[in-house]
Amino acid sequence: MSTKDESFLIGVIGEGVMPSLSPAMHEREADHLGLRYLYRPIDLHELGLPGAAVGDLLTAARQMGFNGVAVTHPCKQQVLQYLDQVSDDARQFGAVNTVLIQDGRYIGHNTDFSGFTAALAEGLPGARLEHVVQLGAGGAGSAVAFALLAAGVKRLDLMGRNPARFSELVSQLSELFPDAAVTARSMEDLCDVMPLADGLVNTTPVGMAAHPGVPLDISLVQPSHWVADIVYRPLETQLVQEARAKGCRVLDGGRMAVRQAADAFSLFTGRDADASRMREHFLELIAAENSVAS
Repeated sequence: MSTKDESFLIGVIGEGVMPSLSPAMHEREADHLGLRYLYRPIDLHELGLPGAAVGDLLTAARQMGFNGVAVTHPCKQQVLQYLDQVSDDARQFGAVNTVLIQDGRYIGHNTDFSGFTAALAEGLPGARLEHVVQLGAGGAGSAVAFALLAAGVKRLDLMGRNPARFSELVSQLSELFPDAAVTARSMEDLCDVMPLADGLVNTTPVGMAAHPGVPLDISLVQPSHWVADIVYRPLETQLVQEARAKGCRVLDGGRMAVRQAADAFSLFTGRDADASRMREHFLELIAAENSVAS
């Protein structure tokens, strides 16, 4: 059977995924490529299930003929124990966000890494990468940390309320990137490290509609910094807005969201997605949301 004659049934498992833009983005791209493609949210909140239910949901997806599922918070790490095969990058990050279901087997991938790598190159070309401060390192944050070091960051400070949680990640990163200095530090140290940094990346939920605000004292951000946020709902987070107002180069979370979606689409279908076209559609969806909200 040729690819054009196939149909694809895809889902996304996670908390609060009913408003996700991924189904619309994937389905529109499939339409452009002449594919039959249905993408459905599987919302843990709506189902009254904990993240630990991801294994049972994978079994149900396989039984119902799904070709694959995207996996988001809080299941990216919990899903690992249920997989038959994991890509090298996903194993390194300790997190999976894309699961293919093939011949009854579950195959895990991580497109957060490739998504942020492409977003950084497109959205902040030529950005200085000697010293970067990253807020948070859980879920997508671990993949972002790998992407930053792979892009050439020489010093990476991972900041958190409980930096001891990052110790295993720091050890792993230090082993894989021996020429870089990777540290786990308390958020209280930001006043010491930010003046020395070239850029700042927010991988915490702060800035999302459900968690409004900025993840650090904004006075620590200076015009010499570039600032990236992986939050994309809203696209213009308070951090992005205030950093831009200070004269910083900024990277919104939409670029990573689109790029990781395009890479996941290609894994699910075996067809190359047009990331530029998907970003245009993504921006249309965001504009429509903003219009309704206003």
